[in-house]
Amino acid sequence: MSDTILVLNSGSSSIKFGLFDLAAAEPALLCKGLLDEHEAKPRLLVKSPAGEDLFETRRGAADAGSAHLFADVLAFLAQRFGEDNLRAVGHRVVHGGPDYSGPIALTDDVTAKLEALTPLAPLHQPRCLAPVRTIGAVKPDLTQIACFDTAFHHGLASPASRFAIPRRYEERGIRRYGFHGLSFEYVAGRLAAIAPELATKRTVIAHLGNGASLCALRDGRSIDTTMGLTPLDGLVMGTRSGTIDPGVLLYMLQHERMSAEDLQHLLYHASGLLGVSGISADMRTLLASGEDAAREAVDLFTFRAAQEIAMMANTLEGLDCLVFTGGIGEHAKEIRSAIGERLAWLGVRVDAAGNDTGRERINGGDSAVDVFVIPTNEELMIARHCAAVMRSKAQLS
Repeated sequence: MSDTILVLNSGSSSIKFGLFDLAAAEPALLCKGLLDEHEAKPRLLVKSPAGEDLFETRRGAADAGSAHLFADVLAFLAQRFGEDNLRAVGHRVVHGGPDYSGPIALTDDVTAKLEALTPLAPLHQPRCLAPVRTIGAVKPDLTQIACFDTAFHHGLASPASRFAIPRRYEERGIRRYGFHGLSFEYVAGRLAAIAPELATKRTVIAHLGNGASLCALRDGRSIDTTMGLTPLDGLVMGTRSGTIDPGVLLYMLQHERMSAEDLQHLLYHASGLLGVSGISADMRTLLASGEDAAREAVDLFTFRAAQEIAMMANTLEGLDCLVFTGGIGEHAKEIRSAIGERLAWLGVRVDAAGNDTGRERINGGDSAVDVFVIPTNEELMIARHCAAVMRSKAQLS
């Protein structure tokens, strides 16, 4: 058995993972799985690349938690793929701050610096870093590598990178960083592969899911994005507000007498689609609902998405290509259609038949803008970065 890399993609209540074979130039998926801590009895599920169930177990309340579940993962991988083949673990880390612009092997010092960035991504950073400590305790000699959601946007320049606040705060690192970079990087590469003629064109990628953001690409590089210092800014999301009048926050603090903790909970956990609908944060539930509040939440989502795609087009000085990705972007044809209709003035025409059947290219023949649906693959992007780090490490040793 050849060398392998385990990739962990941590969410708010679950961790997706994949094991990749490093024998070829492109990492090959051996198995994928989910650590789900959301249910009463946390669950580990492992599937083959084709989706066949390979292993499943649940933990009771007495021995639930990530430490036990990670032990189960490592034990399964050792039994199925060999005890000594695992060479590294790659982690999606949401915030790299001003210092980290590419993947890096984790040390105690690096991990501490990343933990210090928690105020900039309080919902995500602790979840991303918790497995680092857990796996370090189980396998202290195993190389662990951080891959950053902010890295793809590291070259953002003024004015796109700047807030209109006193410059001394920018000098302390208060600037726009952008997120979903691993997804945008993968999709940009995939677009260049399937439509090379668009690689240098003016492109907006819409990563639409429970978390949602846009990226404006020129020559395959990020030049603008909708998230800022934190993953709270920009589009309407599942439970996050997106862009909001700062005066609303002052009002909540001063007149509603909310604490900073209460305000954080409101903006991260109780707003967005959930807050507007009062029904659910899940777009599938809202699309299936007959309630007016559900329709209004969906309408706001598509309104804001189209509004900010137009903003990205302004940065690009035009729009040649629009790409949908993420859970909603890939699977919700109604959302793609509604956003396309709102952008008709920009020359966007979504072909109804192509959109309904989930084609890769869904623009109509009369569209001035090429429109694609490209599934993202953050785990493969992390595996690629980790493989490059391991190759570089081997060359230096």
